[in-house]
Amino acid sequence: MPKTRFESFSKKQLTALSFWCDGSKFSDRDAIICDGAVRSGKTVCLTLSFFSWAFYRFNDTSFALCGKTVTSLKRNVIVPLLPVLEELGFRCREYKSKNYLEIKRGKVKNRFYLFGGKDEGSAALIQGMTLGGVLFDEVALMPRSFVEQALARCSLEGAKFFFNCNPENPQHWFYREWIKKTKEKNALYLHFKMEDNPSLSGEIIARYKSLYSGTFYERFVEGKWVAAQGLVYPFFNEKTNIGTPDGECSRYFVSCDYGTVNPASFGLWGQYGGKWYRLSEYYHDSRREGFQKTDEEYYSDLVSLIDGRKVEAVIVDPSAASFIECIRRHKKYTVLPAKNDVDDGIRKVSSLLKEGRLVFSPVCKDSLREFSLYRWDSTYIKDKPVKENDHAMDDIRYFVSTALNESEERFFALSVER
Repeated sequence: MPKTRFESFSKKQLTALSFWCDGSKFSDRDAIICDGAVRSGKTVCLTLSFFSWAFYRFNDTSFALCGKTVTSLKRNVIVPLLPVLEELGFRCREYKSKNYLEIKRGKVKNRFYLFGGKDEGSAALIQGMTLGGVLFDEVALMPRSFVEQALARCSLEGAKFFFNCNPENPQHWFYREWIKKTKEKNALYLHFKMEDNPSLSGEIIARYKSLYSGTFYERFVEGKWVAAQGLVYPFFNEKTNIGTPDGECSRYFVSCDYGTVNPASFGLWGQYGGKWYRLSEYYHDSRREGFQKTDEEYYSDLVSLIDGRKVEAVIVDPSAASFIECIRRHKKYTVLPAKNDVDDGIRKVSSLLKEGRLVFSPVCKDSLREFSLYRWDSTYIKDKPVKENDHAMDDIRYFVSTALNESEERFFALSVER
């Protein structure tokens, strides 16, 4: 395995790495906040800073590493970090069943517990601990109750808080309570741009900038805390996102947004030439048609849509338990409950649309109609699309989130053929 090398650091990265050191003009700060663009180098520098500080100030002490989930924390922080620490002379032992790391350097040994802050109930996981410090990876994705419970655990003298995140809505609690109040919180605030990461070439920066537009561009490229407004997918382009494959597809999936009173939307997807095509679709609006359908009737419509193709799975709205059971009972298709993180799903769909790797047949008229109507709801503090004209949009998001994989580079890549 090749060794990890750091050729150089930017001035901002060096500040994040050393703010706590004796002689630094920021050494008295209780917290550091690093926000800004994606791939700007803030996570790796903040994490290295956290571990270096912990071993400089403490011995035989417990610390917390927090992500939205333990799985995402391991992927984003632990997996890339451990080889770096070992190269720097640390000895790391991971206790996977107990979700903590025991790390030694010389005669100093500390423990680092891993926590996921995915919902309001997560706060109970960290209660009762005594910590020397805590690092929050993507703090804007965590509920306030979890973050504040973790901060309350840091009762040792000299404890510090380390935060990193990409921007969200300007009404977000973390922006209002921490970034807007850095002086009151005695925190150092560092805002990162892609250009603050010396490891990114001009070509890579240009590639990332080409992935986003609208609100996502302002947040993930310019690093701004801006409100989502207008169309959810304003960059949907007839030239790159409407078409049909030139030959037979190699793989097939179906995605379903189930509805009885509300519309039901099914999409048939095929992979061809590095792209996924929505080949055809089924859409039933009971209000428009004047009658509702049963699970068995929807199943019959699903079979007609598939039309004898060998589909790898039928991906269904996870709340549609009766329809999922109906498909399973027929024992003809593999059925998967869809992953239903709305924000993450919209980001993935956006990336694939921008890259021209998600294409819709002209016959998918309800999908095309909804793309022109699907809007952000400006009345909500948290980003939320208007719950209208969203049924095909939901089944598209289910397909992308469940059937397609995220690559190591954090680009959203199509899953490879078996």
